[in-house]
Amino acid sequence: MITLQDLSTVLEARKAESPDDSYVASLYAKGLNKILEKVGEEATEVIIAAKDVHDGGRDKLIGEVADLWFHSLAMLAHLDLGPDDVLAELDRRFGTSGHDEKAAR
Repeated sequence: MITLQDLSTVLEARKAESPDDSYVASLYAKGLNKILEKVGEEATEVIIAAKDVHDGGRDKLIGEVADLWFHSLAMLAHLDLGPDDVLAELDRRFGTSGHDEKAAR
């Protein structure tokens, strides 16, 4: 099974590829705004799919979440960040009340 780190490594490698040869390289070439547009689009599709999950849309939801994670990781890579940065933040928050964590922001 692919890990977030495996995917992150591939996304980093795509920075050096031609936009004509790689979807991710083409996103990077179009810039942050295009990547953010894709993240927003995928987030909206996750919400729509989640509303239909009880009508047999479980596989659709899983696919849309995969798309969101993928494009979110591409965004992080574009910004020279990665899944380890996000996981470290989740680790920092683990065991802290969500109410307390939000109040501290």
